[in-house]
Amino acid sequence: MAEGAKDIQERINELEVAMSQPDFWNDKNKAQEVLKELAELRDKKSGIGKYDKGSAILSIISGAGGDDAEDFSAMLLSMYEKYAKKKGWSTSLIHEHKNDHGGYRSITIEISGTGAYGNLKNESGVHRLVRISPFNAKKLRHTSFSLVEVLPKFSKLQEKDIVIPENDLKIEFSKSSGPGGQNVNKRETAVRIVHIPTGLSVSASKERSQEQNREQALAILRAKIFKQAEKDKKSVEESMKMKNTEIEWGSQIRSYVLHPYKMVKDHRTGVETSNIDAVLSGEIDSFIDGELNL
Repeated sequence: MAEGAKDIQERINELEVAMSQPDFWNDKNKAQEVLKELAELRDKKSGIGKYDKGSAILSIISGAGGDDAEDFSAMLLSMYEKYAKKKGWSTSLIHEHKNDHGGYRSITIEISGTGAYGNLKNESGVHRLVRISPFNAKKLRHTSFSLVEVLPKFSKLQEKDIVIPENDLKIEFSKSSGPGGQNVNKRETAVRIVHIPTGLSVSASKERSQEQNREQALAILRAKIFKQAEKDKKSVEESMKMKNTEIEWGSQIRSYVLHPYKMVKDHRTGVETSNIDAVLSGEIDSFIDGELNL
């Protein structure tokens, strides 16, 4: 995890104590280094939680596991929607790619409400499901994976902080398969944007017009680049030049085991419960609190 506010404040306190010593200015070069570090830490501290009070963009992408993984993505979507409802937040669809069984190859929703991003940001990562597969005639135990990605919902003003060169974008249009009326299926309103230097891609299809979906996709792409920069501890400009790495499906943050026993366990914090039905019904506060308190 990234350096927390507590660690930063402790270091700031140490530097301030050093500055209060009578001989602090005797070594001017060392004093300048301390002042520089202090300024950087204060800037970093002020940026922590900058977007936590805002809304969130949540995407779920199915990984290894075929129909089971896509069904697991639908289960996770239901879990987060129920959690959002308990919090008094609203959800709206941005883009979906469904299969014939009601599962999702991928889906992106917006969760609107105060504190949505701050609460959900640490849900980002690979989630693992172990159960008897309902899609297997032999009723064998099956393991599947889905990736959850949570991004901050930027305001129009915040979006201006991240400028993406037009030449770095590959923009594709297609017919939307989602709701919206007859014109949605006749016109190419769905938009997919690929950020060429990093390989990051986003899609939007809920709006009726191509331009509206393009704007929404660009907003999500900016948030993705910001999240990548935050993860890599690099500047946004540096992160836009880096190639995005492949998802490592073996590095799950949480496991949901339905067979041979019932258990949900977060591998980062050790928080676990056997009441998996409650978890899948949106009771995930213990996991979220455990990660926020690290």
